[in-house]
Amino acid sequence: MISSSRFKSVDFYRKIPRDLTEASLSGAGLSIVAALSMIFLFGMELSNYLSVSTNTSVIVDKSSDGEFLRIDFNISFPALSCEFASVDVSDVLGTNRLNITKTVRKFSIDSNLRPTGDEFHSGPVANIIKHDEQVEEESVEGALILTSHNFDKYSHLFPITVVNFYAPWCYWSQRLKPSWEKAAKIIKERYDPEIDGRIILGKVDCTEEGELCRRHHIQGYPSIRIFRKGSDIRDDHGEHDHESYYGDRDTDSLVKTMEKLVASLPAESQKLGLEDKSNGTDNRKRPAPLAGGCRIEGYVRVKKVPGDLIISARSDAHSFDASQMNMSHVVHHLSFGRKLSPRVLSDVKRILPYVGSSHDRLNGRSFINTRDLGANVTMEHYLQIVKTEVITGKDYKLVEEYEYTAHSSVAQSLHIPVAKFHLELSPMQVLITENQKSFSHFITNVCAIIGGIFTVAGILDSILHNTIRIMKKVELGKNF
Repeated sequence: MISSSRFKSVDFYRKIPRDLTEASLSGAGLSIVAALSMIFLFGMELSNYLSVSTNTSVIVDKSSDGEFLRIDFNISFPALSCEFASVDVSDVLGTNRLNITKTVRKFSIDSNLRPTGDEFHSGPVANIIKHDEQVEEESVEGALILTSHNFDKYSHLFPITVVNFYAPWCYWSQRLKPSWEKAAKIIKERYDPEIDGRIILGKVDCTEEGELCRRHHIQGYPSIRIFRKGSDIRDDHGEHDHESYYGDRDTDSLVKTMEKLVASLPAESQKLGLEDKSNGTDNRKRPAPLAGGCRIEGYVRVKKVPGDLIISARSDAHSFDASQMNMSHVVHHLSFGRKLSPRVLSDVKRILPYVGSSHDRLNGRSFINTRDLGANVTMEHYLQIVKTEVITGKDYKLVEEYEYTAHSSVAQSLHIPVAKFHLELSPMQVLITENQKSFSHFITNVCAIIGGIFTVAGILDSILHNTIRIMKKVELGKNF
């Protein structure tokens, strides 16, 4: 058994009897200064330990989210009708997807971006619309010519008024003209307007009656509208609710459609029009847009290669007047990759304030063609996209997001104007790693602070004390 005296011999901190020590004012002052310094430096070290530092590096993109990139968007077009609005995707690998509808929703809006109704459903449209074979024969004029002066008169006079809004220069209008005139003549003979009075077929030349066509939001030619008289008059605009016809355009199909419309009416011409529109659910007839604008929202998936997201007016059986197309738009939302929840986004901004500032760069911006730019104006956005990952100290992937820069311009187009988003994805990605300090490092620094200040203060006190003592001895020597 080791005796206590031998054990005491290993004491590093030998004690000096208190009665052999001497307190001084200089030592007390240095002790206070040293204690305050210890507290201050300890606080700074603790703050540095609790803070999170990051390390940013650029590496080759090794994304775990596959070869496809999701694009979420919500864009309003004040002058593009939902009837023809189309979302298309293409890329350098040859992918060309037209008129995506499965993940896209459309809502009619007015010029002030206010919604005018429920979701607009485009419905299935046949790729090939049948027309009559073009036969050289004497032209037949059976349709009533409607103008801005007599349109309201006839649409209020007949329970059903079917109107062909056309443009003489349009190829599809020219294909429809003989069928429409023959169908109008047949319907007039079967349902004499002066005796029966249940239906009439008319036509409007949009090159002559531009204001009338704009009032009914006609953007593609030909547009066949079915107007119904009666209790379905809209109080807000004083116009009749109406449908668009997208079916075949040969004479037989047109006549059969008109027969079905008449069959749903009461026999007496004096009675008001349709109260039950159950027969109007044919895919060839759909509600016409209530306004001339459209809000398009949804998402698409594209390959991670350079490509384009294009929004334009599209139809396989209509023509468009490029000089009247206006692709002005407001971007409410445009982002790439998976959506960030508000909680995750707040965590990211807490760790690194600059992360999350560029994933929505176009949000809230307006791109308006005031007509000072002229006609046929395509609005283009060039987006350079880079992926950013934030990884915590425990190798936990906190967030993956795509940030982008945007440069916008306008360009004259020889074709139908569009809104085009050019996508350029970077093959590199930004990796932000969170660096957390270890607790052992913190304790080591705290010990170094306390020991260092204590030692330095002791040295200063010894120097000061010895200096004062020498000065006193010199002073006593002089007095002798």
